[in-house]
Amino acid sequence: MHVVAAALIDADGRLLLAQRPPGKHLAGAWEFPGGKLEAGETPLAALVRELDEELGVAVEQAAPLIRIPWRYNHHELLLDAWRVTRWRGEPRSLEGQALRWQLPADVDPAHLAPADRPLLQALRLPARYPITPADVPLAQRDHWRERLAAAIVRGERLLQLRLPLWPRAAVRELAVDLLPLAERHGARLLLNEDVGGARALGIGVHLKAAQLIPLAERPLPWRQLIAASCHDAEELARAVALGADFATLSPVATTASHPAAAPLGWPAFHTLAEAAALPVYALGGMDPLMSQEACAAGAQGVAGIGGFWLDTANR
Repeated sequence: MHVVAAALIDADGRLLLAQRPPGKHLAGAWEFPGGKLEAGETPLAALVRELDEELGVAVEQAAPLIRIPWRYNHHELLLDAWRVTRWRGEPRSLEGQALRWQLPADVDPAHLAPADRPLLQALRLPARYPITPADVPLAQRDHWRERLAAAIVRGERLLQLRLPLWPRAAVRELAVDLLPLAERHGARLLLNEDVGGARALGIGVHLKAAQLIPLAERPLPWRQLIAASCHDAEELARAVALGADFATLSPVATTASHPAAAPLGWPAFHTLAEAAALPVYALGGMDPLMSQEACAAGAQGVAGIGGFWLDTANR
């Protein structure tokens, strides 16, 4: 079943959510407005029709956001999500559903229909995901605190603290030091592998692929980000099953850190990312300036180490 969904975003950056009415599947859950494609319709034509019928608005500007393949029990659907930034008319409930406007950061994913959660994360997540270098010694703690703070001020909104040479306690202390600044700028911090530390600090965690196997359920509340390192379709499916908010998929290109690993290339990356029911960052041989190329291949954006730590404000 092919379904379209609209992220209507107003001039204040708020998005419109609709509540599923009593008697329907997932009654009471909130979702992005939309509906099923009719025979012969294109997704955009269906979007225009559904928003006219459901909300009484005429779409003037819309762009593809993300495609989410999802399964509810024995029913499979493809949620084709669009970002709608200009329309005529004031949205109003024409089908009896409750409506509300919220900033994306204020939406609790736990209150959304499951298939709509990846759509929310695609709206929230930035196009770049810098990861700290693995070879940073503990002696450079002050230097990297300054570099991370500068990156947040410069505009980075999602950062992974991956510092394997440091004791976990030191990485947690670094996160505590950076949290006030990150919160002021709307940036999100993720600890690498440290679920306990993330839970205690109220921040995110990035799980390695091996951590996905023994986990039976999502290890953090929905308001704390969970990312997963993936390399193939099986790992991506496992990340989705655990309720991960996004994944990295690597290596897309040859990397200095893993020269023996066979790169996926953009065509294979695109196939895997399109089949994954969550936002996916391209990792491996990436540069911050490659985000547009990555998005064209179905990525949320690019993740990486090397070129992501050039101290420049020109990105």
